[in-house]
Amino acid sequence: MHKAKKLRKALAGRGLVTAPGVYDMISARIADGMGFSALYMTGYGVSASLGLPDAGLVSYTEMVERVAQICQGTSTPVVCDGDTGFGGLLNVERTVQGYERAGAAGIQLEDQVFPKKCGHTPGRRVVPIEQMVRKIEVAAASRASPDFLIVARTDARTNHGLDEALRRGEAFAKAGADILFIESPESEEEMGRIGRNFDLPLIANMVEGGRTPVLPKKRLEELGYRMAIYPGTGFLAVAQALERVYGVLKDKGATDTLKDELYSFDKFCRLVGFEHVWEFDKLWPES
Repeated sequence: MHKAKKLRKALAGRGLVTAPGVYDMISARIADGMGFSALYMTGYGVSASLGLPDAGLVSYTEMVERVAQICQGTSTPVVCDGDTGFGGLLNVERTVQGYERAGAAGIQLEDQVFPKKCGHTPGRRVVPIEQMVRKIEVAAASRASPDFLIVARTDARTNHGLDEALRRGEAFAKAGADILFIESPESEEEMGRIGRNFDLPLIANMVEGGRTPVLPKKRLEELGYRMAIYPGTGFLAVAQALERVYGVLKDKGATDTLKDELYSFDKFCRLVGFEHVWEFDKLWPES
């Protein structure tokens, strides 16, 4: 089944669709092997993997290249962060078509002014609602398959209040969005209002340390959410682990005490595809 169709089926089923954030092929392949119904390619994580803040510095070319790597190297449907569409309406068309060709099951587009910023950091501004409505209309018209999902995100809550964010969500739904993403609600009460306001599937953005309460799965379902993304969980865990083991290496000058904390080298070789290399070498030995 086409990945986008699989994701639509999951969203139409019972229970919350939980999507871990992935940002490179190591995180993507580990998550891919765990049986999730969806993955989420995080723009923050991709930016961080390039040594950059999530502040509109990563180009369309860099992002779509990562989309292709992750989506073509995994079997799970992936929703991919498309930021603001990387420009005007013509750029949105190119971005949607590029992400879809690269294998994404869906694309997330947001209504921030370029250069955008992470939705849980200060300094975000949003474009006029009419401008974002046109972007969603172009995005919906540009996809090759009607199964490809358009996720419309608004960042209006922080500076303009929840009522404006809800108004934008309604407009984006009418413009052709398949999933609504009201970013950065600041309480369970606000999340409940969002859940009661829409018929379309809703995304909850669970950012550890962010503006929105990180809630249990059951509570998110009760509040009306159909999908929860965890964009930062992976890279925050990796950063913590690296700081720990590099600290031990620096202090002790060796890693002999870390054996139980490290991923198996053999397992890692298999994760990155060495099994194929070994089988290939048997079938096609060098003369």
